[in-house]
Amino acid sequence: MVLPRKVRAVIFDMDGLLFDTEALYRDVVLATAIEAGHDMPLDFYLSTVGTPLQGTREIFERRYGAGFDFDAFWGKTTQRFAKMVETELRLKTGVVELLDLLDELGLPRAVATSSHHEHARHHLGAFGLSDRFHAVIAHGDYVRGKPHPDPFLKAAERLGVEPAHCLALEDSWHGVRAASAAGMMTIMVPDLMSATPEMEELCAHIAADLHEVCGLMKAVSVSA
Repeated sequence: MVLPRKVRAVIFDMDGLLFDTEALYRDVVLATAIEAGHDMPLDFYLSTVGTPLQGTREIFERRYGAGFDFDAFWGKTTQRFAKMVETELRLKTGVVELLDLLDELGLPRAVATSSHHEHARHHLGAFGLSDRFHAVIAHGDYVRGKPHPDPFLKAAERLGVEPAHCLALEDSWHGVRAASAAGMMTIMVPDLMSATPEMEELCAHIAADLHEVCGLMKAVSVSA
């Protein structure tokens, strides 16, 4: 793989990229929907992945109507997720190795997530990663969430690096669209969602996991 520009910073998504949380979210949302008698196809749920809460609310209301009590529904899923995450939160493979490499290369890095800061603090702290990122951009730090580029642009601004020299790592379609719209070199590491022709066009590379990203970064640093 040859990147078009030198990488001066790396921007990480969080859910589904650093942590195996997307599968947990999926399971609790679908279970809550079944209990409430809502028809919720998997494809519909996947269409919400990577969006901030307001975007998810709008998607749900378009499908189920303005009378749908999104707050009550999401409150139940949030309670379930909080219980599940205490015992089932897992770090995605290759995270520590990639962060170690970025330390060796002296590259700054940030998290750009649709989740709230409290969730980012919890997840990062659970694995001792709080000090491994130079910035965490989360809900409330930007006006428009993914698929808009705002979270990634804010992360680049916080790191003091031009977006064109940032490498963005994402697992979702909305995340890839956001990173690409920000003008960043983007690598997709699919989690729940597979790479589509659109994703292949927007990305510099599709990687199987972060171990592969680590190998690619080593190759790029050697050839630079």
